[in-house]
Amino acid sequence: MPSPEPPDRHPHEHPNDGYEAAGELLKALSAPLRIRIVTELADGPRCVHELVETLGAPQPLVSQHLRVLRGAGVVRGSRRGREIAYALIDEHIAHIVADAVSHAREG
Repeated sequence: MPSPEPPDRHPHEHPNDGYEAAGELLKALSAPLRIRIVTELADGPRCVHELVETLGAPQPLVSQHLRVLRGAGVVRGSRRGREIAYALIDEHIAHIVADAVSHAREG
């Protein structure tokens, strides 16, 4: 006979159902410059110098934010000659960011 669920646990809650990963993803997206980077990458891969020009942010700062996004599994880099082109790993991220920006602008 199977043991029943503990009474204090919601029947749809499971320890590995993505809440922790979602929290880490949202933390990685919490900086305005990282949101702008994701918005730019939604249109296709970009090299660091292209992001620096478009965003008007210093190269070391853009690189630092790209490292955070790469560490969170949001972007990946691939070699383009002597440069690295960054791209979104998953288009869903672009939709999450676009929806958040749209929602913020409505408020």
